[in-house]
Amino acid sequence: MSEENKALARRWFEEVFNAQNFDVADEITAQDTVNHDPTLTDLPSGPEGDRHVVNLYHGAFPDAQITVEEQIAEGDRVVTRWSGRGTHQGELLGVPPSGNRVELSGMTVNRFSGGKIAETWTNYDALGMMQQIGAIPEPGQEEEARAAEGEQQEEKGLMDKAKEKLTGQ
Repeated sequence: MSEENKALARRWFEEVFNAQNFDVADEITAQDTVNHDPTLTDLPSGPEGDRHVVNLYHGAFPDAQITVEEQIAEGDRVVTRWSGRGTHQGELLGVPPSGNRVELSGMTVNRFSGGKIAETWTNYDALGMMQQIGAIPEPGQEEEARAAEGEQQEEKGLMDKAKEKLTGQ
């Protein structure tokens, strides 16, 4: 059963996510599947949740693709280590398109029951993704921005003083 479950998990990434084939989601995802994703807390259950996830990310990254890097199966569970990539060309969770190319990694644990995905836990580098699209500054960027702002204020102050001397005010 482990090999069959690994194949179903792989199909989710390759056919549901990458190819956006929602007929496959209907085939391999149970209607009452529960999705545990700390970044998307209000996902609908079942294939509707799959549609929501795929549409959200393909709306923001039209060229989004996930590569299955490794899978481990035991009992009714499959762990998939994956990498994803895409170009940020649409809004994502209120963040306007940046045009930035994004690469990230993640892991998904699927529990299977009756030959279908029954429960899913996903974690990925959401912070890295948000930094890559410019929604969150990377370490050191805030300090650089503050330093540049301070330099601009200093220049403005010097310009104001020079203007006062030239105009005699």
